[in-house]
Amino acid sequence: MNRAELERFILENYNAEPDFPWLKYPKYEVFRHSNSKKWFALIMDVPKSKLGLQEPGMLDVANFKCDALLIGSLRCEAGFFPAYHMNKDSWITVALDGSVPDDKIKMLLNGSYDATASKPTRKRQ
Repeated sequence: MNRAELERFILENYNAEPDFPWLKYPKYEVFRHSNSKKWFALIMDVPKSKLGLQEPGMLDVANFKCDALLIGSLRCEAGFFPAYHMNKDSWITVALDGSVPDDKIKMLLNGSYDATASKPTRKRQ
């Protein structure tokens, strides 16, 4: 899945519009829950060197909130990196270059959406 495909998938399947919060980084887009405004996906292009890759150029990536136990195993797979500019214990960075299967990206996106959803409040008695 590439960046355009992920953007299109989010727009078609989630009640979210892209937000571009940083003027300095016009290609960094955030997708938020419509009710809570919490982020569930951040799509950006970053220098490959910032991800620990020993090659020049930029790479389109997405950050997703993720269970800490899953993060540990995903980091052993190609296309996954410690979260770029996010809490590395609860977020993961995923390459959008075809190295990660589409179904895995969709699973992580859905998990991130669920993990960042507003929790129902309980009435105190």
